Amino acid sequence: MKQIQNPIWLMSSAYDKLNQSELLETAARLGAQGIDLCVFRKDGSREDHTATHLDYDGFTPDDAKRTLEAFNSKGLRLSLGAFENMIGGEESERLKNQNHLLKLIRIAYLLGGDENNAMVGTFVGYNHELGNQIDGFQKNLDEYKKVFGPIVDYAESLGVTIVYENCPMEGWRSSRFTSTFNNLPGVLAARKLMYALVPSKAHGEIYDPSHDIWQNTDPVEVIEEMDISRLKRVHVKTTRMLSSKGRIEWGGMYPMQHVNEELAKLAGVSIPQSDWDRHHYTAMLPGFGGTDDMDWNSFVEVLHDQGFSGPFEIENEAKNSKDTQNLAAINQGAQACINFLSPLLWKLGENGYKYTDQRELKTVNREDIPVMTMDQLR
Repeated sequence: MKQIQNPIWLMSSAYDKLNQSELLETAARLGAQGIDLCVFRKDGSREDHTATHLDYDGFTPDDAKRTLEAFNSKGLRLSLGAFENMIGGEESERLKNQNHLLKLIRIAYLLGGDENNAMVGTFVGYNHELGNQIDGFQKNLDEYKKVFGPIVDYAESLGVTIVYENCPMEGWRSSRFTSTFNNLPGVLAARKLMYALVPSKAHGEIYDPSHDIWQNTDPVEVIEEMDISRLKRVHVKTTRMLSSKGRIEWGGMYPMQHVNEELAKLAGVSIPQSDWDRHHYTAMLPGFGGTDDMDWNSFVEVLHDQGFSGPFEIENEAKNSKDTQNLAAINQGAQACINFLSPLLWKLGENGYKYTDQRELKTVNREDIPVMTMDQLR
């Protein structure tokens, strides 16, 4: 069997202070083979991720040509992504998120779409108004089909693939709510059900193993149970489980619940200090700042056994790297991560472990198409 090599990309969310030119220079210097460009709405409601590394309004075929030339000049590949709540939350924001996703699908088409492996990453989100009802999860699946059925059809017509990330986004809703499951594809069962509802091959997934680790689920077993043809990207992020007082009190799978502060103090019980308070795990980068609770050797082995050759994308959310807001520490984390992964993913040659299958992005000359909106799709 031919030895599989996986390229290592950077997800640009950690580099929100850099412009696109600086980002490309950094990625090339660190030895990455591509970038997953975050293109969040400039007027979006998210505060944790705000990177926007492409001018998405008024994007033209000439802009696409310049973008492809810029990436090829640095020997890099690319994808796009904006990870928002598409089926829940405030209705006006939800519609803006959906229309923004349609803009990114159009841009991916102009950049070559599947011909250049230029995909569009997104969340699905979760509608708690439906979720609080009986059969709420099924009603969210039905809402997903209603919203994403036309979106996936549109992407398929343009030769573009949509990919969903599996983060449950447990801090995306106030800790005062008991349920903080905020992204439908956060569990494998949901993703299987989504593909059954919308069978098109124009959508798949980005799998981040760290989210399953803190749910006490083995990522190797998840890979064995999934439809591997749906897996298009792997997010490189890992988890270290904590032995904190909060974990002992509240367990190792669910978040802490918010209760009256005076009552908590009287009882000597830990409560969340923020909606994102992690009482039982912390995000890490593999190979940077200590050991984690992920078996990367077994994980890569099962992926290669099933023929996965897609990108491993470094999503830096580590406290000792991205959260420091120190560019040098962010780069150190990325470099350490590349060095950690290279013996697992690349061939050994005279100059050590190197990726040897990099290809230029194809120069495409796509005709311009108008920006699509959800009211036009339905």
